Amino acid sequence: MDAAWHIIQDGLFAAIAAVGFAAISNPPRQAFKWCALIAAVGHATRYVMMTYVGLGIVGASLLGAIGIGLLATLIAPRVKCPPETFSYPSLLPMIPGMYAYRCLQSFILLLNAHGQADYSYYAYHCISNGTITLFVILAMVIGQWAPILLLNRISFSSTRR
Repeated sequence: MDAAWHIIQDGLFAAIAAVGFAAISNPPRQAFKWCALIAAVGHATRYVMMTYVGLGIVGASLLGAIGIGLLATLIAPRVKCPPETFSYPSLLPMIPGMYAYRCLQSFILLLNAHGQADYSYYAYHCISNGTITLFVILAMVIGQWAPILLLNRISFSSTRR
């Protein structure tokens, strides 16, 4: 029961964030509920893959993004919106903000480092966190676009009657 609660909680917080991100791009009103659902499923997938399966953040983000892209592609014809309307706001809660923050923080401390030991320490953390951030974002982009490109008949005709 405790594991299920954590999964639901993770999905709920991702859904709230996705609705906020979707509001910025002014989608149709019925798109908000789908953005929330897709974000919850995608983020919960990543959470389960990392927590219970033991997959790293890059692989888990790839699988979560594939789920987001697949759901967005399949729901888009129903709402008569492009799949990107749902997938982009749903992906934003999955951006690895702490890794990006630590990369930038290490870079700033690297610029002010005194001595070889401090410089090496901050350079290592800057490169490590920056690489993780880069590959997670790359995995999210590839995972989101793969279903859209593979199901191009559905995705490219979703706004037609």
